[in-house]
Formats: sequence, structure tokens, C-alpha cells
Amino acid sequence: MAEILNIHRYGTPSQQPAIVFIHGWGLNSAIFTPVSQRLEGDFYTLGVDLPGFGLNQQNPCPIYALDTITEQVAATIAQELSQKAIIVGWSLGGLVASQLAIRHPDLVAGLVNLCSTPKFSADDNWPGIEPRLLTSFHASLAGDPQKTINNFLKLQAMGSEHVRQDIKTIQGLINQYPTADVKTLDHSLNLLEQVDLRAKLVNISVPHLRMYGRLDALVPQAVITQVDKLAPNSDVYTFKRASHAPFISHSDEFYTVLTDWITGNIGTDNKNF
Repeated sequence: MAEILNIHRYGTPSQQPAIVFIHGWGLNSAIFTPVSQRLEGDFYTLGVDLPGFGLNQQNPCPIYALDTITEQVAATIAQELSQKAIIVGWSLGGLVASQLAIRHPDLVAGLVNLCSTPKFSADDNWPGIEPRLLTSFHASLAGDPQKTINNFLKLQAMGSEHVRQDIKTIQGLINQYPTADVKTLDHSLNLLEQVDLRAKLVNISVPHLRMYGRLDALVPQAVITQVDKLAPNSDVYTFKRASHAPFISHSDEFYTVLTDWITGNIGTDNKNF
């Protein structure tokens, strides 16, 4: 049986629907505190810390594979909720969220991929992060994990209208919890290098929203048209002035887009869940 993960909770379980946030590489679910607090008046919001991160820093995953951690997230949601949830996966968390929607549609009312891609690593036929950059992160982790994460944050905020403020805000949120150990950081980074869900997107049967930042240095704009072909039934929204963390840099716009999409595509009454 999959191990149950520790989670952040906002609102009350009776609120419909529930929204589950899954964070990106090197961070933790405290990153979603501001948006969760804003949503909690209307939704029951959960922030899932992946194994080895945040509230689960002392509970690393022996085998850091996408299937393994997805099953842990699924077991946690099944135990916590009596209804389906809207799953919002940011960056690396988008891979987990997509896999969850594919393997456990009985738990998922809707899927939101936020600044994510089914394949992060670039190759001759796919835009993404250059493999040499991911290799350099592996190498730097051994010397200074915190500096590596800080450099990754700078890359995430690159292109934002207020880079310094975005980085400061993110650091202030995630530093509430200890940094994951080097082994967890190294093994989870492998997911960005190795996972390829492109052929599986056709199996997503729930309402699906993809959000992008036009200035995102990690998920380039060229990804959008590629994924349009792989997930033709999904909805797409691009934050024209945001980079990789629009829920931080453009929180009002993010809140409006997310809640409008939920209302229009999933609804908020109990019968849908």
C-alpha cells in the first residue's frame, strides 16, 4: 500500500470542489500558501508535499519514479477526500498531476497543468530545457544544494516584470521548511530529464486546462503548439507578461482564470463530484 503524505489544508472538507496543488522541483507546497488562502473561502484546498520535500522532508521516496510518487499522491487524496478533486500541477508537479489524471480518473474532476510540459528535456524534435543545463544542476547539487535551488529560482523568474520580488516571495514561502536532501533533489531531478508523457496525453478524459507564461525560460512557447496536437480537447491560457510562476507574479489574473475555468467547465455544486 502506498504511503500517505503529509499535506497543507485550507478551508473545510465540506466545500466543493476541492483543489489539490502539487509543487515543482526543489520547492514545497508552501509556495501555494497565498493562492490557497485566497481560494479557501470557496474551496477546500490541499497542498501536497512530494516525498522528501516540505512536510515530508523526513519521508523520502526509496524509488523516486513517477509511478511511485503518483501512487502516494493518489492514496493521500483518496484518504483525505470523499469527492473528486481538481488537480493543479506546477512545473514538475504537472507530470505527477497528468499521470494522476491518466491512472486515477476516479479521483480527478479536472486537471490543470501550470507552466508544465509532458517532456521537459529538449531534443532535436522537441523544445524544452537543454540537457546540458540539467546535467549542470546535477553536478552543482553535490557542492552546494541551496545555491543550486537559488539558481533554479532565478531561471524560473527570468523574464518576469519583477524578478527580484518574485524570487524574494518564493524564497520566503519555501524557506519555512528545510531543503530536501541531496539524494532526493538529485533523484527527483531525473524526472525532468527522463519522463516523457507525450503519448499518454490522449488518455486524459477529464476537463483539462493548460496554463503558460509567455516569458517562461523553462517551458518555451514552442511547446504550446506541440501539446495542442497531443491534447486537442484541452483549454489553453497564456499569461502574456509572466514567466514560470504566474500564480506568484500575476496572482489576480491567475485566480480569475482558474476560478472562471472551474465554474465554466466543472461547476461548483455537489452533483459533479
